[in-house]
Amino acid sequence: MISGNKRTARFGDAVAGFETAVRARDADRSQQYFQDLHRYFGEADEQEFREAGPRLAAVLDEMPPAPRATVAVLVGACVERGADPTACAPHVLAGLTGALDDARAFCDRWAATGGGDFPDPQAEEPPEDLLDRVDPDLAVAWLTLHHWEMAAVAVLNHAAVRTALDAATRTRLLRTLRSVEEDSGHDFKCLAYALLVLDEPLVVLHRPTGTGYALRMTGIGDNFQLHTLLADVLIDGGHLPGRPPSAEEAAVCRDRPGQVDATGSFNLVTPSGDWVWNEGTPSDIPVVDGVRLLVLDPPPYERSWPAGRFFPHMKGDLVLERVLERDEAGRLLAGCVTADG
Repeated sequence: MISGNKRTARFGDAVAGFETAVRARDADRSQQYFQDLHRYFGEADEQEFREAGPRLAAVLDEMPPAPRATVAVLVGACVERGADPTACAPHVLAGLTGALDDARAFCDRWAATGGGDFPDPQAEEPPEDLLDRVDPDLAVAWLTLHHWEMAAVAVLNHAAVRTALDAATRTRLLRTLRSVEEDSGHDFKCLAYALLVLDEPLVVLHRPTGTGYALRMTGIGDNFQLHTLLADVLIDGGHLPGRPPSAEEAAVCRDRPGQVDATGSFNLVTPSGDWVWNEGTPSDIPVVDGVRLLVLDPPPYERSWPAGRFFPHMKGDLVLERVLERDEAGRLLAGCVTADG
């Protein structure tokens, strides 16, 4: 037991030493403790992770770009092991914002210096001519963007972080990310989907029965997950006819690990008659009079998929808040277009 305590204490010592060295602008000692952070990470206990996350996050903006991205990943790993996500998120998301802006500038510079295939952002060795074409900080932003993706997803897994992220910041991050993806030909799907996760009301209309339901969704990463939870809440809840998903199918879409084969119960449709594809996200559902409005039609053919969560560490849920009055549901349905097959 004594030797175990000594082992785990070494990570806490590395955090304290790194924090002090970074704030003292001591590059040599920062590098030494940076190595110790990685060396002793696997030996740390839960209390050390809880303490380390916010402390490491707080020094991110005082570090050079390359190690900053790596330490951000460590912060995300601490959050996954119990560190307070709301304390860590502002620093991680600020770093993500800067990295995305620099990655956007990298794309512009790459095009201005001849274009061609972009460097693989996860390659072990960057191209030899990379620094001849772009500024080192811009190159680092591009080559470490996947690190910022991992760190950002780790904090965005938590509803408290997502709901604290203001709409303007979220929109700006998504716009910059989409621009980087379009120009580079590389996608950062996990980051995009994490930024698109909604924690808000959803109104659902079931066209065959003329009924409507006010629900609240949280932590739903894609429409496969939403589809399964809709069937669980509305069919298994006794509101709609059909085959309900099994308890296990519903559980893996909320908080249980793993995946289970599921079969679709509906066709998801917008009020204007366009299909809402399972491969998309709930953000594809349009807002009507201030709330997202979805229509459920009978499935035109059988669809099956592995039910589960796009983000394994993100708890998801869909809760029925009230059943709409029949005339309210009828008025809403009257404004909806029948989907084209």
